[in-house]
Amino acid sequence: MIKPLILVVEDDSAIRNLISTTLETHEYRYHVAPNGQTAILEASTYNPDIVLLDLGLPDMDGIEVIKKIRSWSNVPIIVLSARSEDSDKIDALDVGADDYLTKPFSVEELLARLRVTIRRLVANQSGLGVEQAIFTNGDLRIDYAAGCAYLDNEEVHLTPIEYKLLCLLSKNVGKVLTHSFITKEIWGSSWESDVASLRVFMATLRKKINKKESEQPMIQTHVGVGYRMTKL
Repeated sequence: MIKPLILVVEDDSAIRNLISTTLETHEYRYHVAPNGQTAILEASTYNPDIVLLDLGLPDMDGIEVIKKIRSWSNVPIIVLSARSEDSDKIDALDVGADDYLTKPFSVEELLARLRVTIRRLVANQSGLGVEQAIFTNGDLRIDYAAGCAYLDNEEVHLTPIEYKLLCLLSKNVGKVLTHSFITKEIWGSSWESDVASLRVFMATLRKKINKKESEQPMIQTHVGVGYRMTKL
């Protein structure tokens, strides 16, 4: 199998060189971009399989880069940023980022996230795991074959991670899924940062599928344990 092409968008030369060396050591193909404008040009020219994106770029905010790329591409975007506030993560995920790693991060964690993303790409390309079924729960409908979710017959626009979480919960409706189980299914690991990311993704997912505050929440939190989708 040909290794995926990765676009590294990072203005800090030391971090950029570290990531590049890591990718080269593991025989990944890659391009680098030191700023947002170059990143957008490289993404449109070379059509990378994965984008590693810093948010603090010298010429524009990384959020704007995500928006630009999302206007024509669904390429997986993994944010690498020193911004650690939940609001920063939510902003990036809401505009289309697929994953969020907070600096400083370990090389091992970065490689693990890449492996999970690559497995997802391979599965999507080969059609593995596609189910010819439709799940319904109250006003929620998930078309597994089409990869779409609907609420009151209107499509819910979800990021790839949000959709995967929703499917995981729906296939285990009524069961409490632990943080460890969910993070291993979604990211292939149970790093502490995975659990933090999970909370952010769950918060954004809930907002999208619980339109009315008066309604019984479809996704319930079991504090210190995990999450459960209730059958409505």
